[in-house]
Amino acid sequence: MLQTRNKPEATTPYERLEALLKAAKAAGADAAEAVFAESRALSVGVRKGALEAVERDETADLGLRVFVGRRQAVVSVSEFSKGTLDRTVDRAVAMAKLAPEDPYAELADPARLWRGGEETALDLYDGSTIAAEALQARALAIEEAGLAVDTRLQSDAANTGYSQNCWHMMTSAGFRGQHHTSLFFQSGRFIATGEDGAMERDGEGRSTRYLADLPPLEDIARTAAERAVAALGARKIATQKAPVVFDKRIAKSLIGQFLGAISGTAIARGSSFLKTKLGQPLFSSSVSIIDDPLRVRGLGSCLFDDEGVAAGRTALIDNGRLTTWLLNTASAKQLGMTSTGHASRGLASPPGVGAHNVTLTPGTQSFDDLLTDAGSGLIVTSMFGPSVNSDTGDWSAGASGFWFEDGAVAYPVNEITVAGNLIDMYARLIPGSDLEIRGTLDTPSFLIDGLSVGGK
Repeated sequence: MLQTRNKPEATTPYERLEALLKAAKAAGADAAEAVFAESRALSVGVRKGALEAVERDETADLGLRVFVGRRQAVVSVSEFSKGTLDRTVDRAVAMAKLAPEDPYAELADPARLWRGGEETALDLYDGSTIAAEALQARALAIEEAGLAVDTRLQSDAANTGYSQNCWHMMTSAGFRGQHHTSLFFQSGRFIATGEDGAMERDGEGRSTRYLADLPPLEDIARTAAERAVAALGARKIATQKAPVVFDKRIAKSLIGQFLGAISGTAIARGSSFLKTKLGQPLFSSSVSIIDDPLRVRGLGSCLFDDEGVAAGRTALIDNGRLTTWLLNTASAKQLGMTSTGHASRGLASPPGVGAHNVTLTPGTQSFDDLLTDAGSGLIVTSMFGPSVNSDTGDWSAGASGFWFEDGAVAYPVNEITVAGNLIDMYARLIPGSDLEIRGTLDTPSFLIDGLSVGGK
């Protein structure tokens, strides 16, 4: 368990939370939920061979949510003396009594709660630590290896670090659970300068639960450097309709729009372009989108959500068909449904909605096969300033990448826009076979035909 400066001796997180819940009930709360979060982190950044930043954090915070009838309030503190906690309880109950009534405000259904089990089965915590000097050496090694790829490169930044976190949760209805995780990361970013003075920037980074699962530093450096160099000599292209292949590292952003559109809170507000699509085909029958919170060492893995509801594997899209919304307790009640275990919250706010480990299932065609089938078109490798109309699904984004002809990359392109309607785009999406599990949302590259490409 993490140790913090604000934690009094001989007081466990559960003891503190239990005392807080009892105090809230005594002060007039009908129900309450409390969370205690501890975190320790260290990161180092270098640039051009020199140390640029060292950041060390060791924090502990507590959040309390209380219910008075159908009214609720949330407060958080980072100092845990008896006086502070007494004032926190009094303030929370007073705020709840003055809050507007919310007919959907309540603790999670007891029948849906996680009932306990082995947290270690998910293997989310590595207790390894790395000294700041060692992190600096790793960052410098990334920078050095990347610069060795091409003389036209200069370093933009290299970063390494880790964090270790523990989240304890209790409710007045009897739930208790903890979530203990670690995260190790490394990244590099380089700038390539062409003969005409034009500069291109690109990078690569990885995060894993275990230190040993990080790829070699040289691989990170080489990938980042090669991407920057490959973008040199970028051209503008004419405005047209064209097939677009979204590289896997950027394709996931379009599926992120899908996840936002099936959020129960958005559906309950009526502000989603998918609000009438539940149970209907949305993608081709070869496509499924799976959310699996029980993935071993997954970056979004958990046994229960942020309301204590048991988490489980869910096919959000099953053979092309939309099967469910992402629901917390409040949105589920508003929609006449049950929580799907997707509550997500910080310490100072009521739960919202969030997914866990989402993947779009791969297809049978390689990346090169997608290019061959499309013939000529655009490969998007980066996007910026995406915009979506939440009511219609009309979408656009600035982009850069490569133009391909006769199934092969021809030259890099930049200063373009890509646009379409997400409902139509999802229906025409053809996934490649190059899925790689790296984060909380992963997809293969995919091809979408007939998108509007804006250029010169």
